Amino acid sequence: MSVPIVVGVDGSTSALSAVRWAAAEAARHHVALKLVHAYLVPGRGYPEVVLTANEVRQALEEQGRQWLADAEAVVRAAEPDVEVGVELAHSGAAGAMVWESKRARLVVLGSRGLGGFTGVLVGSVAVAVAAHGECPVVVVREELPEGGPVVVGVDGSPTSEQAVAFAFEAASMRDAPLVALLAGNDFPLVFGGPVPVDWDQVEEQERLELAERLAGWQEKYPDVRVERKVVRDRPARALLELAATAQLLVVGSRGRGGFKGMLLGSTSQTLVYHAPCPLAVVRSHPTA
Repeated sequence: MSVPIVVGVDGSTSALSAVRWAAAEAARHHVALKLVHAYLVPGRGYPEVVLTANEVRQALEEQGRQWLADAEAVVRAAEPDVEVGVELAHSGAAGAMVWESKRARLVVLGSRGLGGFTGVLVGSVAVAVAAHGECPVVVVREELPEGGPVVVGVDGSPTSEQAVAFAFEAASMRDAPLVALLAGNDFPLVFGGPVPVDWDQVEEQERLELAERLAGWQEKYPDVRVERKVVRDRPARALLELAATAQLLVVGSRGRGGFKGMLLGSTSQTLVYHAPCPLAVVRSHPTA
């Protein structure tokens, strides 16, 4: 198989939505799709007198293979020309998907699995893989949007630059408009008091910065229609508002204000939990 798109499978409705999204993405890029289900035999919690560890393992394997077969059937129906591989991994789901991210083009996950509580917006596996994955990670909700723009958050950081590249390619492949947002609400302080700020001048500077950040990519993707937005608001809130009508939201894993060693910045973490559309979290290249 070529470097594939990898999607996690766990039998949930959310995971099947992720499979459909990933299959369409594999078809667009003419790459293979790899379906992965990971399971662990519980160390306790089942009646040892009645069941042996081997019986539990066999039951989990059978269930996992059935879920993989169901997911493959979804791919065959939606994108029959996509090459499909399957893997049943004996490990924790988050660890398995992080491992897959080392050799994947993209990792796609449902927002929450079978164990999710009612009302929980995102499961622990999606959060962990978004934080630790080594390739772009896409978190997909159960309902897939039809149409709408691709939205990308821009802040000038290395991860933002990688996110912009990802977003331009995504918009071009979908023949969709791209909305690029630069948002900020920083208030300069001196001795604890606000400094008078010419917000019109600040906004103009930010518009110029945004234009500079996008210029090279607009030349590379002249087919992409770009709308530039500069707002004075918290980035997460502004991006969530745009995501309500988007088909894909793209952000870097952490912004320029992130602490060294931080894997997910506050904006990307908020969006993992609350984005209403598929969310791509893009990590910068190690040399960036």
